[in-house]
Amino acid sequence: MNCRHCGSALRCDFLDLGFAPPSNAYLTAEDLSKPELYFPLRLKVCEECWLVQTEDYASAESLFSADYAYFSSASKGWLAHAARYVETITRRLGLDRKSMVVEIASNDGYLLKNFVAAGIPCLGIEPTASTAEAAEALGIPVRREFFGEALGKALAEEGKSADLILGNNVYAHVPDINDFTRGMKAALKPGGTITLEFPHVMRLIEENQFDTVYHEHFSYLSLYTARKIFGSAGLRVFDVEELPTHGGSLRVYGCHADDPRETTDAVTTLLAEEERRGLRTSALYAQFQARAEQVKNDALAFLLEAKREGKTVAAYGAAAKGNTLLNFAGVKPDLLPFVCDAAAAKQNKFMPGSHIPILHPDTIVERRPDYVMILPWNIAAEVRQQLASLAEQGTRFVTAVPRLQIA
Repeated sequence: MNCRHCGSALRCDFLDLGFAPPSNAYLTAEDLSKPELYFPLRLKVCEECWLVQTEDYASAESLFSADYAYFSSASKGWLAHAARYVETITRRLGLDRKSMVVEIASNDGYLLKNFVAAGIPCLGIEPTASTAEAAEALGIPVRREFFGEALGKALAEEGKSADLILGNNVYAHVPDINDFTRGMKAALKPGGTITLEFPHVMRLIEENQFDTVYHEHFSYLSLYTARKIFGSAGLRVFDVEELPTHGGSLRVYGCHADDPRETTDAVTTLLAEEERRGLRTSALYAQFQARAEQVKNDALAFLLEAKREGKTVAAYGAAAKGNTLLNFAGVKPDLLPFVCDAAAAKQNKFMPGSHIPILHPDTIVERRPDYVMILPWNIAAEVRQQLASLAEQGTRFVTAVPRLQIA
């Protein structure tokens, strides 16, 4: 396999999580009697551009199906994050009724509904039918296509070039990251701005966040690598922010390469920090496998010990990261009988691979387990607040990443 960005041969291994089904391929009761498709889940590192990437096995079409079950609006914290972004970027760029905003991977309209409410024209790009329908129900125009250079050029030809192109947690999800970036270049007005949010690979490594690795994530990005990819498409990263979302993310600001805006000191500072922490050395990546296995072993040991002691354990949050952890550890319903999730699209289905049933959140309150394992650790505080009544009755909360913690 060669690097998805620069084409160099990939010789540096980063992480091997064995075989797993796609993390968002939730199962119906009928599916449990059918064969389930598994793919190798391995990461490699390019020693030329330092793009961390999954081995090529699964296509985007097979991962993002019509019944894709991730709905962004399920998290109140994420909705608040989106609303704050819209308020800030509208003020920073002076967006108004004459502007055009395009969101790539607009999901269920969790963010664009704020632009609609402000009277700012917008367009969502969303290939998944289930989430696109939810956005359209909010009055958001949606183009149901995968984004790339061809669609970027089509939008420009149709007079839909954007003053702002934004993409939250999509840049890591595209198999052809060069084509995607050229698409943004084609669809961006002169003087326009791009903002992309994606998990920072530096935080993934430092916080043992191996469970954010799944087939839907084709790339794991540093600022250094994102800047190189932008540059190859005639774009420039002129600013960057570090965000707490998803365990530590970057929001990069891009523009055309010849845009007069100066590159901020924040870019220079973070590039230097990445270099100081070894992100452009093979040795850093070679150490990670053992750390991931330690997290997995500790989580499995906790579940085995709880069962031996006769304690009841349930999980909260049927998130993709939870599926990565459970499948890597080989956890089945004998150790974790059920998981609750607020997303109606996931309820009464089963986790891929582990086949753990997904139930309504009321179930966890009714059954009052001794422990609740919060699988999406990035929203653990939000979940603990939602389930405060259980804590008052003695239930303890467990997170496995970055290390096993019982509160």
